Amino acid sequence: MDKPQKDSPVDNKMTDSGKKKQPVTACLLSAAFFGSLGSSFLYGYNLSVVNAPALYIKAFYNKTWLERYGEPIGAETATLLWSITVSIFAIGGLLGALSVSFIIKVLGRKGTLLANNSFAVIAALLLSLGEKAKSFEMLIIGRLIMGVDSGIALSALPMYLGEISPRHIRGSIGQFNSILICLGVFTGQVLGLPELLGQESRWNYLFTFLALPALLQLCVLPFLPESPRYLLMERRDEAGAERAFQRFLGKTDVSEELEEVHAEARAQDNLHTVSVLQLLKSPAVRWQLITIIVTMACYQLCGLNAIWYYTNGILREAGFAENVLPYITLSTGAIETLAAIISGLVIEQIGRKPLLIFGFSAMALFFSLLTVFLNFQDSVSWMPYLSYICILAVIASFCSGPGGIPFVLTGELFEQSYRPAAFMIAGTVNWLSNFAVGLLFPFIQETLQTFAFLVFVVVCVSGSIYLCVVLPETKSKTFQDISQSFAKINKIPVPSPGQEMELVLSIKPDTCEKVQDVIKMESSF
Repeated sequence: MDKPQKDSPVDNKMTDSGKKKQPVTACLLSAAFFGSLGSSFLYGYNLSVVNAPALYIKAFYNKTWLERYGEPIGAETATLLWSITVSIFAIGGLLGALSVSFIIKVLGRKGTLLANNSFAVIAALLLSLGEKAKSFEMLIIGRLIMGVDSGIALSALPMYLGEISPRHIRGSIGQFNSILICLGVFTGQVLGLPELLGQESRWNYLFTFLALPALLQLCVLPFLPESPRYLLMERRDEAGAERAFQRFLGKTDVSEELEEVHAEARAQDNLHTVSVLQLLKSPAVRWQLITIIVTMACYQLCGLNAIWYYTNGILREAGFAENVLPYITLSTGAIETLAAIISGLVIEQIGRKPLLIFGFSAMALFFSLLTVFLNFQDSVSWMPYLSYICILAVIASFCSGPGGIPFVLTGELFEQSYRPAAFMIAGTVNWLSNFAVGLLFPFIQETLQTFAFLVFVVVCVSGSIYLCVVLPETKSKTFQDISQSFAKINKIPVPSPGQEMELVLSIKPDTCEKVQDVIKMESSF
């Protein structure tokens, strides 16, 4: 009597169903939360923390200049110093993104996250003690170092989360990155309220807070496992990888997960981590690379950063008093966080591709409506309220997909040996685009006035069309399956089962023993 094959479609469906019912472990959730708390949370916090104390910091710059040089600071010099203080964060981010590939190779995923906390603690000391030391240079250097921390974190964290997660919840776990970014922005807005730390005598404590999430991560993350894929494929530590899988998945038999990683390793031409130049030259990942560059550029160029230029102005036009604005602005941070959480809950049901296309398309729609409302703002008394609703809708649309999925995709579209270089390129595009928006938007706004947002409509529509045509759905797929889905567009032949077996036998000397073990396991069913 013939015994059923282990790889039959029915059995695969049962396996997938069983995986979905498997509970998420406390170890996996702890790694996702505390990994994000000391990384993406700090990035989000630094996006909003300088807004509330801006007037006090500028006054501190003027006071320090007067004490040093005996005359008030010039208007142009004051503007230059403040611009450097804000924009140097992006320069630091670029430096961090450029260095992450090397650091990850030496320290691993978890080790990089832990070492990165040193930058956050040093930055917190410089930023919080700058006023007492009467040194605005300490604030500028602190912002630069905090940017380095964020540049490293936004590459190392998504890589770590993608590699420790079971594939059926990889997107949801990856969205911890986006959720904690939004929560960081919201926390910065809350702590910046006048009743809390947004006062002239307390603003430096806003920067002291930076050390707290970093220290919390340092207390928890050392007791959690390293990425099992990194341990197995790069450190050749199969015993360590098995223990890591067991803790993350909460089960003792992880042979299927180990074999999946072995299969990915056998399918790769080069098991060693490739350089950025090798990645750029490789035809096997050409369209994955183009897709990540386009997606990450759209992530920054879609206009969300620019929306903050208009928010307070629109609220003033609506008749809100100046002292009420900080409280109403909290709604933007709350909407961000709520949309990111909802996205994390539905990403495995809806998929990455639909959420990205919906997010960019909805942003294009609401940017178009915002342009119309802004042009009629002076003629109709209630029009500013519609403009503000559009701003909230743009923020919610961004966080529903484009706000977090580009980082998830960067980890999913590339196999192990390509991943560090891919994150380095994605991070570079991210921070250069961020810097470009900050540099160019004031000129675009001055030239186009209320039609400035139409530039972002073009970006969002172009991104949606590209993703609709090129991007395959990646939910619940192995990294190897995702790579093969690009094989046709990359004009790379997909190996047949016979060729895969030849590859196995040619690469792994001990494969015969492992194949015999698999046959024995199958025969027992």
